[in-house]
Amino acid sequence: MEYIASLNEGTDIIVFLDGDYSDYPQQLTELVAPIIEKDIDFVIGARVKHLREAGSMTAPQIFGNWLATSLMKLFFGSRFTDLGPFRAIKYDKLLELEMEDRTYGWTVEMQLKALKKNFSYQEIPMKYRNRIGVSKVSGTVKGAIFAGVKILTWIFKYGFKK
Repeated sequence: MEYIASLNEGTDIIVFLDGDYSDYPQQLTELVAPIIEKDIDFVIGARVKHLREAGSMTAPQIFGNWLATSLMKLFFGSRFTDLGPFRAIKYDKLLELEMEDRTYGWTVEMQLKALKKNFSYQEIPMKYRNRIGVSKVSGTVKGAIFAGVKILTWIFKYGFKK
């Protein structure tokens, strides 16, 4: 964030995507369109089943994603269906979130804080393919457990915080 703040040019939108080839950067214009055209604050590129390459998400990822978004719906009335990493947010809104997590929980932290602050949000269905290499999160039992614990911790922390 410090680097972006130090740039001489104004920054309006920040886009996040994984560097493992699983996201399609060519879809960036689709991702940011709701921010530009409809003044939406935050957009998630949803990894919907019919656009996912076979094997691109493991069974624990699919289950964990469902569990997390279901709990977010229960606690916050959210409409999120995915914790996908391909996302865009207005820069000033990102600063307002005061992000803390630098590991497995950053996606859910961002979504929970956006919900708590009543940001407008939208999901856009995105293609998703098999990654290059082995994931340190979904590719190991340890990574999957740590990610699951971190995500659930964020949800329950914000679910019971007044």
